[in-house]
Amino acid sequence: MLRLLLTLLCLCVLPARAGFTDERPDLQSLFGGTPGCFVLYDLGADRLLLVNPERAQRRYIPASTFKLANSLIALETGAVHDADEVIPYGGRPQPFKAWEKDMPMREAFPVSSVPVYQEIARRIGLPRMQAMLRRLDYGNRRTGPAADRFWLDGPLQISAVEQARFAARLAQGSLPLSARSQSTVREIARVGSRDGSTLYGKTGWVFGTQPQIGWWVGWIEREGRVYGFALNIDMQGEQDIGRRTQIGEAILGKLELY
Repeated sequence: MLRLLLTLLCLCVLPARAGFTDERPDLQSLFGGTPGCFVLYDLGADRLLLVNPERAQRRYIPASTFKLANSLIALETGAVHDADEVIPYGGRPQPFKAWEKDMPMREAFPVSSVPVYQEIARRIGLPRMQAMLRRLDYGNRRTGPAADRFWLDGPLQISAVEQARFAARLAQGSLPLSARSQSTVREIARVGSRDGSTLYGKTGWVFGTQPQIGWWVGWIEREGRVYGFALNIDMQGEQDIGRRTQIGEAILGKLELY
């Protein structure tokens, strides 16, 4: 009986057991009144840090953050040979001049070229896309009937918690995909390094909802550890584009990660 009591006492004082969740309402002030949430997933400790937990569990359309998964699926299925294969954009006028050119994933990913990634998705096709979404357990895993719109308009949706976990697994190379596919996507998702941390990420902007939704999803590598993160905020329009990374970097800075 004494041994059992001692064991229970030890379990009660463990600071961060597997699956531990840490809510941080104090970080909400960094949103400056903008509705939103932030998730940090410490992969090594299986520990979640949540700002606005209710919203962090709510699923939204992923928009261009799906380029992480789309790139992986393209490489894994052979729809695209590598990050340097040039993909045609289709020749139609685009909302951003940077999208009006044929380009490889290595270039299309950072400029977030929608037409190039729509062509990639059409090459993959709905049957293979649906199978890979199930394999990756990505959000609600739904595509609907259009192979090139489901991550822009729905029905595909994913939560910030799911995004952060997905990003951390990609960072570690533990998704159920080849090492080559994961390594290539990590390479094109790299943003930069400073103060001992390396940042990887992808933004997203959901146009067709009111309010619009802005995303920033990625991971930090620091001192041999991996931290997946995901942020989403309400946006009123193009004037709010910069707030996604501004708020995210302010939180990462407060946490002394970047």
